Amino acid sequence: MRPDTPAEHIAEAERLIRTATRYPEDQEPLLLQAAAHLELGDARDRASALYDRLLSSSPANPHLIKARQAANLWEYGHEAEARALISGIRAAAPTDPAPWEVIAEALESHDELEASHECFTEAATLLTSEDTPLTQATTALLTGRHRVRRLLGLPHDDWDMVADTRHIGPIPLDELHDPKRIWALGSNDPAELRAEIARLRAELGDRRAALSRPFPVAILHWPARELAELLTSYPTLAAEYPTHEAHLNKVEASLRALAASGTTNLGIVTASVPSYEAFAASEKSSPSSPSLLAEYATTLAARGKATPWPPTP
Repeated sequence: MRPDTPAEHIAEAERLIRTATRYPEDQEPLLLQAAAHLELGDARDRASALYDRLLSSSPANPHLIKARQAANLWEYGHEAEARALISGIRAAAPTDPAPWEVIAEALESHDELEASHECFTEAATLLTSEDTPLTQATTALLTGRHRVRRLLGLPHDDWDMVADTRHIGPIPLDELHDPKRIWALGSNDPAELRAEIARLRAELGDRRAALSRPFPVAILHWPARELAELLTSYPTLAAEYPTHEAHLNKVEASLRALAASGTTNLGIVTASVPSYEAFAASEKSSPSSPSLLAEYATTLAARGKATPWPPTP
C-alpha cells in the first residue's frame, strides 16, 4: 500500500535506508527515495542529514542532490543556505534537466517568480537547441517556464509555443496555467475552491461537447517569415513550397475545392517552425518529411487551433 500518513512515510524511509545498507551499489537512488519520504513525513531535518550523507560520498548526481537539499532546507527555515546552494547549481550549469527543474520550482513556490523564470530560461538555453530533440525532461522545463511566465503576465514566446504543442492534455496550458486558477486551487477558502470546481465541471462539459463535433478539415498556412525559416532549415520541403505566393494560392485553391465538393467545417491552422519541430520530435519523425505536414495540420486542428473558413463577415 502506498504511504499516506507521516508515520507511514517515515516507516518507508527507514525501510529504504536499511535496504541501501544491503545493496551499496544502489545506495544513491534508494537514499534519495528515503529522503523524499522523510520530507513527506515532515522529518525535514532527517532528510537534510541524508542529503549531506549522500554529498559526502562522491555521488553520481551531486547537482540533483544539492537541488533537493536546497528545496528541503528552504521549506524549514534555512533560506540563506538554500539560496547559496541554488546559486552554486546555477553557476555550475549542469547538463541534467532535473536539478534545474527542482531549483526553479523551489524559487517559484516561494514567490521568487523573476528568479524562477531566469532559472527556467537558463536551463532551456543550455539544454535545448535545433539539433537536440526534446525529451520528457526538457519538455518539463519548458512547461514550468510557461507556467511562471503566465504568473508574471509575460507574452508568449517561441518556447511557450513549443510547450503548448508538446502538451497532450485535454485542457490547453494557457488555461491550466491561468494565474487565477492556480491561486484559486491553492486557496484555503472553501468558497473559492467550490467556485473553481464548478468552473472545472463547466469546462469539462464544454470540452465533451466540443469533442462530439467533428474536427475541422484544416489547411496548413505558413506566414512568410516562418516559411522562409522552414525552407532554410529543411530545404527538401522546397518542392512543397516553391514560393510563399504559390503557397498562399494553393491554400486558397484547396479550400475552395473542398467547399465546392460539399466538405463542411473547413479551417486554416497557422504553422510555426518551433511548433512544427516539437511536433516532429513527439512523432519521432524528421521535420523534413513532407508526409508529416498533413499530420501536423490535423493535430493543430484537433487542439482547437483552427480558424474557420470562410471567415464570418
